[in-house]
Amino acid sequence: MDLAKQNGAQHVATKSSGLDGVVVADTALSEVDGERGRLIVGGHDIEALAGRVGFEDLCALLWTGALPDAATRSAIAEALAEGRLLAFEQIPSLGEALVAEDGSSALMACMAHLGARAAWRSEGKPAWVELARVTGAVATFAAAWARRRAGGAPIAPDKSLRHAADFLRMVRGAAAPEAAARALDAYLVTVADHGMNASTFTARVVASTGSDLVSAIVAAIGALKGPLHGGAPGPVLDMLDAIGEPSRAAAWITAELGAGRRIMGMGHRIYRVRDPRAAVLERAIAELERDGSAGAGARLALARATERAAETLLAERHRDRPLKANVEFYTAVLLDAAGLPRELFTPTFAVGRAAGWCAHVQEQRRAGRLIRPASRYVGPVPA
Repeated sequence: MDLAKQNGAQHVATKSSGLDGVVVADTALSEVDGERGRLIVGGHDIEALAGRVGFEDLCALLWTGALPDAATRSAIAEALAEGRLLAFEQIPSLGEALVAEDGSSALMACMAHLGARAAWRSEGKPAWVELARVTGAVATFAAAWARRRAGGAPIAPDKSLRHAADFLRMVRGAAAPEAAARALDAYLVTVADHGMNASTFTARVVASTGSDLVSAIVAAIGALKGPLHGGAPGPVLDMLDAIGEPSRAAAWITAELGAGRRIMGMGHRIYRVRDPRAAVLERAIAELERDGSAGAGARLALARATERAAETLLAERHRDRPLKANVEFYTAVLLDAAGLPRELFTPTFAVGRAAGWCAHVQEQRRAGRLIRPASRYVGPVPA
């Protein structure tokens, strides 16, 4: 029976919109233009930031509203390092948090331990100090989980290193090549903020209740781990492994589409053209190739051939719905070339996105209003 008619109900059942087109906040942080394929972060196109300014600069842009001078850059780098060190000191008290099978679940458990510690708060200091410390902690916990999973012990942070380089060192167990650190730095800048995506909206909802920063970040990680949001870069690498050679791309994709399976890394909820972040990451991988990174060139050639084949074949099947490469497509290639295991890809996404989550929590606190959307009841009504 039609629920709208059952028991005289006056409600009309409608398909859920997923909040498409609904404005939930005014923000000065980032703008996603899906029609033109443009991402603006703090007044700058992402192409002008990634690979050209460091993660510390991007944090300053999100947290203070401007790219930093040398003194501010140094202060933010120091606060990020403090966060990494404070998190490392807490590892012995984390219980079984680091033995979780899934990296995002481990990261949520580790971060949940931070809320009660006074050391994370920033009384008497700029508000961004707390944001930097929490962002720094995400990197330490993600790296510690990867080390434990590989059978090693967590490695202490190095205060003298910039955030991307230290994260790589804590994961790999030794200093990373400069080219790999630069590539990861470009990645962290690229993914730091991206409009009102699912995890960012989650963080803002939690912040709107008056809850603490750490709780908002834990909730955001829970949203990010979903395969429809940030949980898909690893499967992109699995796809490239299965294809193996550029010449096999079209046949492999044809078979996958014939079996009714998705092509990973293609299509985006907002973009109707190629994701601008894909272009930025493709450029960073090409720079890795020029620096002689082992395997980067072959992977890049395979990824490009696969993207071309997928775009062509998907266009034939979905003429009214453009499906282009999204950020996850080249994320997989870049993180693999930087020496990160694929099971760490989503936690590494969180390492970069934490900066944006923190900025949105700060912005939501200023708004000071509880986010409480309405819903339309389509169930039965008592007689």
